[in-house]
Amino acid sequence: MQSSATSIEAYLREIPQERKSAFLRLRKTILKNIPKGFVEQISYGMVGYVVPHSIYPNGYHCEPKLPLPFISIASQKNFIALYHMGIYANPELLNWFVTEYQKHSTQKLDMGKSCIRFKKFDQIPFDLIAELVQKITVQEWINCYESILKN
Repeated sequence: MQSSATSIEAYLREIPQERKSAFLRLRKTILKNIPKGFVEQISYGMVGYVVPHSIYPNGYHCEPKLPLPFISIASQKNFIALYHMGIYANPELLNWFVTEYQKHSTQKLDMGKSCIRFKKFDQIPFDLIAELVQKITVQEWINCYESILKN
């Protein structure tokens, strides 16, 4: 469910009231913990955190005009989603997250390749998300991304 919002403020206005508080807290958690250099913007119809062209001029290989995506959050039809490309790209980070999730939540982990789905908005493990967001710097993400492209 992609939004057609063209600004963060417009996207936030679209979020249903019953999940707005959790979504805003998730956004605040990311903003407080994301390493320097990532930029918040609308990306793929979601609130995204990207490596700007000023740092990585090549952009995203699928669409070089777009900056390199890293994390996105979205209000989907039945859940709040956190998309973390580092989890998808780095098996060690994925294993760490899966192991730690069990220590931070009583809810079963609902996850795709890079997508973590939160259906119970009062059960989002914000402390764990804060740790996850801190784990990869801009340069580490660029290095990881480029090593995957080479393979």
